[in-house]
Amino acid sequence: MIKKEVFIGFIVGVIANGMGLLLAALLLGRGDDVTTVIKAAAAEDFLGKLISIGAILNLAAFFIFIKKRQDYRARGVILATVCIAIFTFIFKFI
Repeated sequence: MIKKEVFIGFIVGVIANGMGLLLAALLLGRGDDVTTVIKAAAAEDFLGKLISIGAILNLAAFFIFIKKRQDYRARGVILATVCIAIFTFIFKFI
């Protein structure tokens, strides 16, 4: 039961980060489509920062779960955020 709740929170965290990444790409893309912005960000070593900006939506998901007293789902969102931070750190040095 607890593992299922953490997993649901993890999935919500990953989806929220993906949506945040798309939103950041649309806002910072100056009218270009999302794929062009992401390719340009990768070419200019800006993709890690763009992914980090996308993680801001995880804050909203985390606080919604805390407010609803769904602590294990909130833990899943934190776990997703930490995994994405580690991925971004590794991606930066590859």
